[in-house]
Amino acid sequence: MRVKMLHSLIQKSKVLFGVKNETPVLGNETCSQAFENAVEATTQNCQSSVLDEEQLKGNEEFRDTIYDHIRNIRDPEKPATLEDLNVVYEDGVMVSDDISVLNAMIKPSTEDDVRVVRIEFNPTVPHCSLATLIGLCIRIKLERNLVDKFKLDIFIKKGTHSTEEEINKQINDKERIAAAMENPDLRDLVEGCIQEGD
Repeated sequence: MRVKMLHSLIQKSKVLFGVKNETPVLGNETCSQAFENAVEATTQNCQSSVLDEEQLKGNEEFRDTIYDHIRNIRDPEKPATLEDLNVVYEDGVMVSDDISVLNAMIKPSTEDDVRVVRIEFNPTVPHCSLATLIGLCIRIKLERNLVDKFKLDIFIKKGTHSTEEEINKQINDKERIAAAMENPDLRDLVEGCIQEGD
């Protein structure tokens, strides 16, 4: 629509200034063609910027929604939420439509309409024995509560746990997650942590 309006303005400008279609040639195009091409490029850049802003706003809203879901997960040991213990924090939730933006740690490609979510959490102590369970709770809570398509990667904050690489593999392995949720005792523990408070 903007392009049609600009094209109409160009035509009206030609009439006002008495410019005929036989305008001087610059390289392979006439002056009016060069002007029209510049207007078209500017219009496309403006439309792209608007889309980028809308996409960014949508990602920020999605990030806030994710954080709202995980902040109230209860710690398996302590009578507090993960947010209360600073295990999860807003800056630890990252959302992008472009997988390369987040981190080189996220390698698989995704479909065009799938958002990539990376959650980083910070165990309370470097040898926390429940870090895997916390990661499992985060994953299960989000998979059950979010309707948008997303690819989820959960990581322990670098340098905060003695076995972070091993735990990162476990909490991002679909087969291990499925097997863990088949264990009735573990499933009950996860359910207790992720249920909504009264």
